[in-house]
Amino acid sequence: MKLTTKKRPFYMIFKKIISSLLITFSFNAFAQKDGYWDKERATTKEIIVSARDRITIKTEDLPVGTTEIVYRITLLDENQQMANSLVSVLKSIPDPSGISQGSAGAMFLMSKISGDDTCTYALFTSGENAKKYIDDGKIDKACYAQEEPLSKDAKRLSLDKSSCLGQTISNIWFGFHSKNWLLKQKIVLEVVPWVDVKLNRGWNQDNKNDIISLCKTSTMAQKMANSDDFCVCILDKIMKQYRYNEFQKLLPIEKNKVYKDFGNACYKDADISKNVFNDLRNQASSLIKQQKYNEAIPKLSTIIKDGKGTALDYSSIGYCYVLTKQYEKALKLLLEGEKLDDTELLVKLNLAHLYLITNKYSDAKAIYKKYQDQNVTDSLSWKDKTKSDFAVFQKAGLPSKDFEKILKLYN
Repeated sequence: MKLTTKKRPFYMIFKKIISSLLITFSFNAFAQKDGYWDKERATTKEIIVSARDRITIKTEDLPVGTTEIVYRITLLDENQQMANSLVSVLKSIPDPSGISQGSAGAMFLMSKISGDDTCTYALFTSGENAKKYIDDGKIDKACYAQEEPLSKDAKRLSLDKSSCLGQTISNIWFGFHSKNWLLKQKIVLEVVPWVDVKLNRGWNQDNKNDIISLCKTSTMAQKMANSDDFCVCILDKIMKQYRYNEFQKLLPIEKNKVYKDFGNACYKDADISKNVFNDLRNQASSLIKQQKYNEAIPKLSTIIKDGKGTALDYSSIGYCYVLTKQYEKALKLLLEGEKLDDTELLVKLNLAHLYLITNKYSDAKAIYKKYQDQNVTDSLSWKDKTKSDFAVFQKAGLPSKDFEKILKLYN
């Protein structure tokens, strides 16, 4: 009799292959997204503990950026061996959240074997506290303590959510107290850190704040009413180029150059520079209203020197130069503003003021007369602005013998 086998349709086989590939790809992409289990710096230690004795085990150095740890404690009989390592178990778990989904996740980490012996244990963040635990058995300095004797345990700890542990620690001390009153016992400790890819570069919150604080004391930042975006821009560029420990190793002169280079790059950023120059304009406007013309000039000068000056900026600085009796500078900048926008009447008006004060009555009269029926802004007339400016000029002690003549022209 001839045996036959039933073949599955090709499309079903193809569909299964594609599904498997998609699942594998999605899993790998997810697993690599935020961080990784650092098997290279995992701790695996096996130690023999005498009856009723207390011992401590120090973990390997935790890598920078460790946000979670998973540990497993197993007590073995003399000839028992571990069925599988904690690292191999974690290969199938993409991130720490996969362990925290209830008790099933924790049980998955448990060793399949354990001995009959039991122990209690506690976690410490300093060798001094761990030594004290060996001496007196007290756990008041412990970050976590398991006081119920057990033969095996497995847990996940979030360092970034623990006020006792925290992300800045580099080691953890596990203290064990044997509950076997007659015989020695074997304890296996396994600790695997989860490393956040971004934090692995060493830029924690405190380090970032240090850079921001230094930035805010810089000359560029102090020109700004709000330097937050500017300083964050510099921080982002530094973090992208350097690990924190690399940046700290730079000489002071090298750090200054980094700040300067990145500061110039951020200063030229369209959105940041727009905010910077608007801040300077607002500061200058406020100073002019307070009649602090000498303080307003550097603000406006910065805008103009950086090539961002508008006709109104030239008008404002020209006005300040007139009031501080720096007439040559006023003339130069007002003429430049006029070239920039020949329709800006505030520039024209300040030119007329300058000509009038410097005894060029005919030139001034021609301008006053030409634009007397127009508005310098949407709500302020040329005539009203002239009158208010004359009042300011008289108060500042500028030459005023021809002011009345000009006002009569308007009548």
